[in-house]
Amino acid sequence: MNTLIYTGEFGDGHRSLFPGLKAMGYDGVEIALGAKGDFDTGKMLGSLEENGLVCSSICGLYGPGRDMRGSDAESIRGGIEYTKDCIDVASELKAELVVGPLYSVVGRANLETEEDRKSQWALVVDGLKESCEHAEKKGISLGLEPLNRFETDFINITDDALRMVSDVGSERLGLHLDTFHMSHEEKNSAEAIRRAGKHLFHVHASENDRGTPGTGQVPWDAIAKALADINYDRWVVIESFTPEVKVIAKAASIWRPTEKDADTLARKGLQFLTGLFA
Repeated sequence: MNTLIYTGEFGDGHRSLFPGLKAMGYDGVEIALGAKGDFDTGKMLGSLEENGLVCSSICGLYGPGRDMRGSDAESIRGGIEYTKDCIDVASELKAELVVGPLYSVVGRANLETEEDRKSQWALVVDGLKESCEHAEKKGISLGLEPLNRFETDFINITDDALRMVSDVGSERLGLHLDTFHMSHEEKNSAEAIRRAGKHLFHVHASENDRGTPGTGQVPWDAIAKALADINYDRWVVIESFTPEVKVIAKAASIWRPTEKDADTLARKGLQFLTGLFA
């Protein structure tokens, strides 16, 4: 479960969520990191372990000033250094992965010239190479997430992400696929998963309306079959949203309730996925 279900500003005070999540049946928590230093990693790790949970992954929040394909050197460096910070925090929490749209600030969606796209692509390749070198030192892997066309013009589909992984050329870099974004951009989500194959490092489960998994139009049976076909044995993390988390609701365009409340979303989503993958 991604902490964005409950808050866009995860900190020390949110350790109180862990007993309830464990009681629901969760095994792990994906922490959306605002910035390094937002919480005491030692105490956070202790609270996770006390409740029989692990930190599955760190989810990067790529806002202004964190843009590897940025138009200025400061935002490019900001994107790289923030990714390194996420790697450091992941290591301290004994997580396996840093995931998200590592390549760009979310919401940057423009009609770029082919020349500009090529230069931006090269910038991201360089930024991810540097990030992967740091990840190698820390024993962490990176999952590159394609986003829908309204949130980025850069990497929208699995094939885009696979090309980036190939150009970077590091075993530390793989794909992070999200069922919400796939439902908007892929011709066939199950076939996209099969194309990702061994390069698929992480999955976000979310409905087509970004609500509770199992309540909408995402082809869950086909997705589960595709994951089985590629012998996927990594995390499947619920990342869904409610209007209660204002900063995320605005960024993700959540204008109406998709579920009664965050607890209901977390509980029902887990029940559905547990049955799906049983």
